[in-house]
Amino acid sequence: MPWTQLGEWWKAELAGDPAYEEVVTPLLLDVLQPQAGSIYLDLGCGDGRVMASVRASGATPIGVELVPDLARLASDHAPTLVARLPDLDSIRTDSVDGAYAVLVLEHLEDTASFLEVVARLVRPGGVFGLVINHPTWTAPGSTPITDDDGEVLWRSGDYFGPGGYTDEPAGDRKVTFYHRTTAQLLNDAAGAGWSLEKMVEVPHHEFGDQSGIPRLMACRWQLLP
Repeated sequence: MPWTQLGEWWKAELAGDPAYEEVVTPLLLDVLQPQAGSIYLDLGCGDGRVMASVRASGATPIGVELVPDLARLASDHAPTLVARLPDLDSIRTDSVDGAYAVLVLEHLEDTASFLEVVARLVRPGGVFGLVINHPTWTAPGSTPITDDDGEVLWRSGDYFGPGGYTDEPAGDRKVTFYHRTTAQLLNDAAGAGWSLEKMVEVPHHEFGDQSGIPRLMACRWQLLP
């Protein structure tokens, strides 16, 4: 399902949900460490809510968003380009100090190409911050299960299966989540010239009995000269 048809679902999904403010945005800021005066691309910025926090740090965000309705909302926080990732030929090489993507990569089929494009846009020595659904969560067939004693366990699903994806409900439509292992993500980043500086894993924030199960993962890379 084209994302251009999912803007209303996305806005309704986040309306009144404190997860972004309480968990997701602080996680991104922790790994990105935005510097005052620096310019960062927000790749897949949605309605721009993360850009507002990045701008509050003294940095200058620039949004990239596929859905025109969301891009209009994002433009209230920072200049926003309507474009489809990773097709960003209109942006100059080495033109920004850093970039970040929040809960976007799992909707892109080709991780390696995306990371290579980001490496072209960011100046040598610049940074890339990433927040994703943890790879243990996106594996086809992975799900929490409850045994007869009420203990919540985790079914791993097809974690190592090649090219896995799932289509999840999005209102009356569906949205695709592409799965890749942690190893694939880290190797694709290294192949694009990114050096890992920090990785954070966050447990599930909704269910206390799943506190041992990773829900989100965040990384900070620096672009090798």
